[in-house]
Parts: sequence; C-alpha cells; structure tokens
Amino acid sequence: MAVQVDLAKALDKAWEDKSLSEILDAPPSALAGLTPAHDAILKDNFGIDTVRKLGSNKFFAVAGVLVALEAKQG
Repeated sequence: MAVQVDLAKALDKAWEDKSLSEILDAPPSALAGLTPAHDAILKDNFGIDTVRKLGSNKFFAVAGVLVALEAKQG
C-alpha cells in the first residue's frame, strides 16, 4: 500500500525534494520554523542532531501523545 504525504509546509524549502531517508538524517533545521541555532540547542542539551533523533525522542513523543489526548477529550 503506497502512502503519499505532502510535507511542503512542514519542511524548509531546501529539503522539500529530498528522500525520506535524507530528511530523517538531516539536522532538525530541515523542519520549517527551526534554524541552525535550534540545531545547536537541541544537540548541546539533548544530544539530538537529526530529524530522526528528534522524532524518536521519548520526551517529545510523550508530549505529542498528551497533546493528541487532550484534543480527543473535546
């Protein structure tokens, strides 16, 4: 089953045409709204230097689930 997702609004313009693997291995600033300054903060404080590590970080994942649960409560 093929899945298509339009990530244009979620990615920095320079990363819009990259493969999923390239995006996951990219610095967090590949995401729209984040800058190289954010990359440094994430790396220095949390050891996060890729989109993959950001997305799999347990603290960010728990926060995302909590926000989703709140939305379900109505």
